[in-house]
Parts: sequence; C-alpha cells; structure tokens
Amino acid sequence: MAEPSWQETLRIRLVDRNAKESAYAPIIEQYRRLAQQTKLLRERNASLLRAMGTARPNPSSSTVFVPGTAEDNPVRAAYITSLESQISSLRDELATVYKTQGQNAQRLLAMTETLREKEELSRMESESLRKSREEISILRRKVDQHNELMAEKDRTAQILHDEINTLQLELSQIAERNQTLIKDNAKLLQRWLDAKQAEVNKMNEANDFYEDMQSRRQAVINWRTGSSTGGDERTDAQSVPQELQSGKAEDKRGSGSSTTKDGTPSPAEKDVSLTPNG
Repeated sequence: MAEPSWQETLRIRLVDRNAKESAYAPIIEQYRRLAQQTKLLRERNASLLRAMGTARPNPSSSTVFVPGTAEDNPVRAAYITSLESQISSLRDELATVYKTQGQNAQRLLAMTETLREKEELSRMESESLRKSREEISILRRKVDQHNELMAEKDRTAQILHDEINTLQLELSQIAERNQTLIKDNAKLLQRWLDAKQAEVNKMNEANDFYEDMQSRRQAVINWRTGSSTGGDERTDAQSVPQELQSGKAEDKRGSGSSTTKDGTPSPAEKDVSLTPNG
C-alpha cells in the first residue's frame, strides 16, 4: 500500500537530516576515541610520576632503579594500578553501553510498535479516505443526475406552460366565436320567424280572400237557382244583395264553415300566430 504524500515527504526530510548530521560521524568518533586514549595516557603518566616520586633510591646510583618484585617495584605497582583502573573504567563503560543498548532496544521496540500502530492507523485512514472519495464521487454523480432531472422537468414544465397558454388562447378564441355564432343564430332565427310570420299573414289574407270569393260565388249560385224556380225579378233583385251582404258579413266575422271549389263544405281556417320560439 502506498504511503500518503505527507508521510513520504516527512520520511525524505528525516533521511536528508540524518545524512547531513551523520556526514562527520566517523571523524567525530575517532576524535572521541583519541581523547579517551589521551585521557588514559595522562592518567597513567600521572600515576607513574606519583610512583616515581615515592620510589626508594638505589644505594649505588641515584638515577638507576633496580627491578625487583612487585612489592619492591613501585613503578610496576603503579602500572598495574593504572591498568586495573582502566579495566574498571572499561567495565563501567561496557556496562553503560549494555545499559544504553538495552534502553535503545526497548526504545526500538516501542518505536516499532508505535510505527506499526501508526501504519495501521494510516492504513485505516487511507481506507476511510478512499471510501469517502468513492462516496463523494457517487454523491457528485447523483447531484449531476438530479440537476439533469430538474433541468428536464423545467423544460417539460415550460413546454406545458406554453401549451396551456396556447390552449387558453384557443379557448378564448373559440368562446368569442361561439358568442358570435350565438348572436348570428339569434339574428337568423329572428329573421326566419319574421319571414314565417309574413308568410302566415299572407296565407291568412289569401284564405280570407278565398273565403270571400267562395261566399260570393255561393251567393251567385243561390241567386241563379232561385231565379230558375220562377221567382219574380224584383224579389230576385232584392234577394241577391241580401245574400251578398250576408256573405260579406261572414267574411268580416272570419268564422263559420267554408266550401271548396267543388262546393263541399270545409273546416274553418284559423289565423296562425307564431311566437319567437315557433
């Protein structure tokens, strides 16, 4: 698993720092050892000088020493003492090194455990980050789909709004046309009723005229029949006007029976009066 960018950057910087700091480490170590050796030699020389000062002089010469046993030779005793002190210091240093090594091992284990925990935490955070990025990507796709759906709905709503406006305009035009047709129909109906009323009036006048003619014809026929039966002329002359006058009276009343052309009686004609509704 690849490390995060910030951890890689931090590791690279730490490696560069350690490389810079440890560039002169061998020289510093050599100088440290040289200083330790110089210190040991100084201590050895000081101990030898102290042993020389306390040594007994030889009876034959003041500058020559005679070697003897370890108890009689103070130089050898001082040298042995110096070596023992060096051994003791080296043992102490070795114990310190062992102690430091143990501490370093403990620190290394602790740091290893910490590093393992940090790596596990980093892995979990990386996994969480990956899941978060996937969720963000999914949510972004959903947002894009929602935006597209809203845009499609807006376009559909605009189309429906335009269609509604068009239908309302057509409805208003149809309503105006309907009102115009209703007015025209009323005018035509009134004109038709007026025409029919005029026709009825003409038919009534024609019927009246026909009845008048029929009554006059019947009067003439009756007069001729009466004259053929042997009545005097004066009586006939007087009877004809009376029959004609009676026929005119019947025409003025406009009622009673009427006859057809062949002389048969027909039912009385009634005046027709139409209302505006027919």
